[in-house]
Amino acid sequence: MHGYDIRKSLRADFGVLSNLSFGSLYPALARLEASLAVQATEPLPPLRRGRHVEQDVPLTGSLTGERAAIVARRATAKAAIALGGRSTRARKVYEITPHGEEMFEQLLQSADGPAGDPRGFSLRLAFARHLSPQARIRLLERRRGELLDRLQRGERSLLRRERPLDPYEQSIAEHAQETVANDLTWVERLLDRERTALVRSNRDMTSVRTEPRPATATGTDLSNRTLPATAGAGTAVETRQWP
Repeated sequence: MHGYDIRKSLRADFGVLSNLSFGSLYPALARLEASLAVQATEPLPPLRRGRHVEQDVPLTGSLTGERAAIVARRATAKAAIALGGRSTRARKVYEITPHGEEMFEQLLQSADGPAGDPRGFSLRLAFARHLSPQARIRLLERRRGELLDRLQRGERSLLRRERPLDPYEQSIAEHAQETVANDLTWVERLLDRERTALVRSNRDMTSVRTEPRPATATGTDLSNRTLPATAGAGTAVETRQWP
């Protein structure tokens, strides 16, 4: 995507969590490019009578990178159409690199910091689908511990007041505690859901591994064997087929 498209996509997907200015976005993209986490890719050539000149997608060795290149080219084509067929070659298109994918995963699994920034946790949770179930549980457990600590510190602070609070101050303090308690309940609910899903997934995998294989016939096939039997006195022989 172009820098403009990145900002637009973030605002559409995450709303208030992505109040990102261009003054922050473009320096961040420059830092990511310098660290080889992203790289610039060539956009589509300008339109010619409503059609663009097709170019082969570069083979980067990464399916994600090649997919990003395809998405970027399509986005460029749409932008060119929106601009009335004018060239969009001047716009710089970025795609993630394998190193960037590793960095992305590390950032998702890293701690939010000593202060337990709720915005950092919310952003990590928004991308939690890219984490393993175990990593999602660790993320939620870490947040649960931070909320428990905040709740306990708030209770101690209320008990150690040097002067009594008036009704309005008391209501503010109670509201803050209730907000933390509600967040804690929400995180615990998410944790229960993740743990239940992990247990169910492990159980399904175990049942697949332990499922008995169909029995195979060993030895002689008796389906077409016949059993000789005497029919009273005489020499006639009757053959009966096994069921």
